[in-house]
Amino acid sequence: MQLLNDAKQRAQEFAQQNATTLLTIGGVMGTVTTAVLAGRAGYKAAEIIIMEEQDRLAMALADVTPDQKDDVLPEIVTTTDKLRLVGLQFVPPILTGTATIASIIMANRMSAQKAAALAAAYGLSEKQFREYKDKVQEKLTGPKAQAIDDELAQDRVNNTPGSQQIVVVEGEVLCFDEATGRYFRGSMATINTAVNKTNEEILAHNYASASFYYDKLGLDPTTWSDEVGWNSHHPVEISISTVMSHDQRPCISIDFKFLPTVDYVTGY
Repeated sequence: MQLLNDAKQRAQEFAQQNATTLLTIGGVMGTVTTAVLAGRAGYKAAEIIIMEEQDRLAMALADVTPDQKDDVLPEIVTTTDKLRLVGLQFVPPILTGTATIASIIMANRMSAQKAAALAAAYGLSEKQFREYKDKVQEKLTGPKAQAIDDELAQDRVNNTPGSQQIVVVEGEVLCFDEATGRYFRGSMATINTAVNKTNEEILAHNYASASFYYDKLGLDPTTWSDEVGWNSHHPVEISISTVMSHDQRPCISIDFKFLPTVDYVTGY
């Protein structure tokens, strides 16, 4: 008995954790099943109607002489008669179609709820992180605060391999973006230009996405950068640290003072 209860509990947990996926699979299977059942119902309905028309024609011709057969028209099967004859054939595809629509709607709602929950959690974490950084800056100012930023930046670089894959040309240095964990070639001029152009975009339109900033920096957008950004309440501010890469090359590490948020469009 305990084994059955454990199996039932695991099944319930699996269903709850994968509800969106299961509903999506149900929607796909339901679409295919509805199409198959509708095709079969249509074929069967056509057979029934043809047989009914033939039966009525035979009955109409049964009471006439051979000379009158050319003048006898078959009785027409009306729409009402067709619905009565073949209506039950379409019940299965209607039921599966309804269930499929319900599965798709429920999957969409659950996805929207999860996205809203993740956005709320991200916003709370970002707010707590900002409060923590503000409090640290209150307690530690000047060289001490910069030393902590430099140490954190060095730790992130140490934990992110790949600097050896970036070829540094004359006039550019190795750079590391802490938010996305990417190395690239650049200079203080290109970094400041990207920040200034992003803030100009915010000034002109009240907001700018993180992908806009990375585009000006010469980096490809990411899934994360497409969803977050800044607005006029919190424009782009960065902190710069000088660290050493894995192969002991000087490296500029870039971090945001205020992380971009998911509600940057509606939040301004």
